[in-house]
Amino acid sequence: MEQTLIILKPDCMERRLYGTVLARFEAEGFDIQACKLTVLTKAQLREHYAHVADKPFYPDIEAFMSSRPVIIAVLSGDKVISRVRDLLGPTNSKVAPKGTIRGDFGTEMMRNVCHASDSPEAASAEIRRFFKADEVFQPAVARG
Repeated sequence: MEQTLIILKPDCMERRLYGTVLARFEAEGFDIQACKLTVLTKAQLREHYAHVADKPFYPDIEAFMSSRPVIIAVLSGDKVISRVRDLLGPTNSKVAPKGTIRGDFGTEMMRNVCHASDSPEAASAEIRRFFKADEVFQPAVARG
């Protein structure tokens, strides 16, 4: 089973969409292997967004992503990375089609409800960044 990391962003939390978004992932049959409510630190954000940390817009990302608690979760399932990204739609919510999470609930590029890993390598690094190994649980019983 493949794993991915999701972050329900501050706009998702502020608008109380977290249950709706998690329900969409649940409806797809994904398992939650880890989940926590946390405030992201500057150090975590700088590491997570290292690919844009030197850009002039990075301070806006840091301010937004640390503005309130977020939910971070590890989902698992068959082809979970690509399927979660399909459910989310494009990063820019303004062009995301209706029926996708970002198309239904996002408002712009940054306020797009949810982050999701974009590759197995990114998922592995992101999971290690936000969870200790003993915080990620394996499903006890396979569903039939």
